[in-house]
Amino acid sequence: MTMNAATPMVFVVDDDDAVRRALVRLIRSAGYCVEGFGSAHEFLESRPPCTGAPACLILDVGLPDLNGLDLQRELNAANTSLPIIFITGHGDIAMTVSAMKAGATDFLAKPVSDTDLLRAIETALLNSAQSLASRIEIDSIHDRLARLTPREREVLGLLIEGRLNKQVACELGIAEKTIKVHRARVMEKMEARSLVDLVRVTDKAHFPLSPGQSASR
Repeated sequence: MTMNAATPMVFVVDDDDAVRRALVRLIRSAGYCVEGFGSAHEFLESRPPCTGAPACLILDVGLPDLNGLDLQRELNAANTSLPIIFITGHGDIAMTVSAMKAGATDFLAKPVSDTDLLRAIETALLNSAQSLASRIEIDSIHDRLARLTPREREVLGLLIEGRLNKQVACELGIAEKTIKVHRARVMEKMEARSLVDLVRVTDKAHFPLSPGQSASR
């Protein structure tokens, strides 16, 4: 395993006790924290809050209460970023396509090969780690944007359009030397080393277009 941050977490949802116990033993032997559930509702009720660690879900399709595809839809509706590996003893092409279109990372047939499952878990956890890192970065950018004054946000909006200092000054009706001060403060607060860097981070945070900016950008 290449990840060395918070310990990755794997959830297993399967109503077959023997299969679930075997999967939990295998996954634990690979060094992951793992927790098993006998139904979708048990998982939804008992799932611990996010700890900031990469996580994924091993999910049986044919559950007795809420089937795996329905649980996937519920998690997607709740905007839960949890990579799902489906396992099934009676899957078909249509079911596989539906699951993958809804964001599943893999769809494995029972009996599941240990090697295939552990490989799928590694991929899912790497995806989870990348998603987590992206969310942390975007949250950080929003925190930086929140430190800007209203005037600095106006200056920022014009700068990322590619306006020169004198053009920003004309647009806002203030002196160019004042714009230079605002620009320096914007760069400092946004922790941007260059205008290109400034555009990159604001794009990631979907910083709103300024009132005068073309909607075609």
